[in-house]
Order: sequence, then structure tokens, then C-alpha cells
Amino acid sequence: MRRIYLDHNATTPLAPEVFEAMKPYLTEEFGNASSIHSWGQRAKAAVEEARESVARLVGAQPGEIVFTSGGTESDNMAVFGAVEAARTTATKHVVTTAIEHHAVLYAARALENRGVSVTYVPVGESGVVDPGDIERSLRPQTVLVSVMHANNELGTIQPVEEIATLARERGIAFHTDAVQSAGKVPVDAGALGVRLLSLSAHKFHGPKGVGALYVRKGASLRPLMFGGHHERDRRPGTENVPAIVGLGRAAEIAREHLDEEAAHVRRLRDRLEEGLLHSVPQIHVNGDRSRRLPGTTSISFEAVDGEGFVIALDLRGIACSTGAACSSGSLEPSHVLSAIGKNREQARSTVRFSLGAINSSEDIDYALEVIPQVVSRLRSLSPTYREAVSDQLSAVS
Repeated sequence: MRRIYLDHNATTPLAPEVFEAMKPYLTEEFGNASSIHSWGQRAKAAVEEARESVARLVGAQPGEIVFTSGGTESDNMAVFGAVEAARTTATKHVVTTAIEHHAVLYAARALENRGVSVTYVPVGESGVVDPGDIERSLRPQTVLVSVMHANNELGTIQPVEEIATLARERGIAFHTDAVQSAGKVPVDAGALGVRLLSLSAHKFHGPKGVGALYVRKGASLRPLMFGGHHERDRRPGTENVPAIVGLGRAAEIAREHLDEEAAHVRRLRDRLEEGLLHSVPQIHVNGDRSRRLPGTTSISFEAVDGEGFVIALDLRGIACSTGAACSSGSLEPSHVLSAIGKNREQARSTVRFSLGAINSSEDIDYALEVIPQVVSRLRSLSPTYREAVSDQLSAVS
């Protein structure tokens, strides 16, 4: 059976070149990067080389890159670290959006439990936040604004540069979660004007369990953990040298092939999307179709249960998702789809296809052959859908 992976927003395959770069640091180059002997110094040199590569990917200086265990830790470090570092006697206030990743949303809720006031700015049907809504939410007590660069479910790209300007003019820390965009589209922390930016290696063919937080030079940030003086006192703990090396190599590869890979996946995504819109009735593409990541499409299939759809496609060799991988199995509908106005039934009938560099035209051919068949089969088993079709035929006759 042909197997096609269309879930690259969940994770990506490890690039062979990344694995080769990591191998020596999993075996003979085992030194602790904090040790002063030659084993340790070779490990330290590898970590610093990786830091330079990650910095180049996001338009930063090496000293502005802090290595973490991944996107979730980077988001938490940014949100908690910026709020706790803010010096004010007033009740602190944070602004974020209703469609953020749970790593930001749940961190914001935890801040509320600590007495911090939080505003969750809504978005419209497009899935793109209005900078004016952010501006109207700001207060004299606002210490942090956190708006993701690209949404993980819809792929919509937010007007981060404009919002960052609003925050910077008022002396407010600004954080963007670029976990889904870094390595897929151009991301320049300096040009965006952000103070903090999160990324994760496994979203662009690096290893799982490693990421980074960009912290602009001079920015105040309280550490989450305490111990050694690693990462310039930002994040204690012995460095995960093999994973960091892998992140650095993945960043190099992504930077070298960014434009060509983006063009490749955009062509495939558009062909998949248009093919489904032509061959499957009663479906809808969610979010802004122009302002989004090149490989992402979120589609609602009327009268089709999303979980059952994903399982049925997997049985035919196609991997996709109903939304964020970290929310898989949740009984609640996607908070992102709810935020753009989808009702519970519509949210539960939505599937996300996210394409990557490994996909081919033949993959799309197969998907366009299989998906309409599966949709037709699932709808034929739905009493609600059969009744709706019968009523439509009766009305016509």
C-alpha cells in the first residue's frame, strides 16, 4: 500500500544530513560542553557552531539564541520570564489571541491564577488577528503581548511586524511563537521587531526534544529554572549536544532551501486543495487562503466525522490530522476553529493536511483518488447526511 505523510505541522522526518551530523556526538564525541578539557571544548565548539546556524536562520546574533527542549519550553520561558521580569507595582496585564498554541494559552491561564490580568483577543473568520484589536486591548499595565507568527491549524500568518511596532512604541515586551513558520518561510527577528521568538527543530526536519528562544540583546527575562550558569544564565542544565547539533544542521539546510521548498509545497498544496474543491461537494477551506504557510490547508467536510476520517485515511495509507497533534484525543472541538466561528459540528468535521518537501505530485494524485472515495463512503453511513440529501432531492422535484 502506498503511504503518504501529509501531517508535517505535527512533525517532520529527520533529514539524513541531520542524522549524520548528530552521530559523532552520540558516540565518540561525548564530552560535556561545560568541561574545560579537550572533550568538553569540542562539544562546546559544536554547540556554538549550531547557535550561529540558528541565529542565521532567524536573523539574530548568536548571543541572542537560548537552546531549550522545544517549542513548549521556549513559549513558557518567554511568557513567564517576560512577565516576571517586568518591574511594576500595578497588576500586570498580558495580551494574547484566542488562537495561540496551548503552550501560550495555558501559560496565560496559569498567570491568571497568579493574579495577572490577561486579554484574549478574538479573530474573525479569516483567522488573522486585527492589529487594531490588539492596540485597543493595551493598557498602561500591559507588560507582554504574545501573538504567534503562523497558526498551527490554519497556517494563517499574523501581522506580527505591525503588532510588534505597537508594543515596542509603548515599551511592552513582544513575543511571537514561530514554531510553525521558522524553517518554512522567511523569519527575521530583527525585521519583525520582536523581543522574543520561539522555534522547534522537529518542525523543519531536525530532532525532537530541542528548540530555541530568541531573546533580543538587552531584553529582561527571568529564568524558569535554577542551577548552573548554562546559556548565559537563561536556562541551566547540561546541554543536549547531539540534539543541538541536529538543530543547527537542520537550520542550515532550511535556510539554504527555503524558497525552493516553499514553492514546491505551495504548488502541491494548491493542487490538492483545488482538486478536492472540484471533486468533493460541500467542503470549505478554512482561514485566509492567501496569507498562510505554503504547505497547510484546513478543510471542513460536511457530515464527516474528523476523527473517523483520519482513521479511514490512515487505513488507506494517508496520514493527516484533525488539528494540533498535542490535542489529539481531546473531546473538545478545536479552540482555533471555534475562534473563527465554526460550530461544534463543523469543527469536528475538519481535517488539516500539511505538506512537506518529501511529498511529490504522485502523492497528490493518490490523495485525490482516495479522499473523495473515503468521504463518499463515510457520508453514505451518516443518517443525517442521507436525510439532508433526500430533502434536497425532494425540494428539487
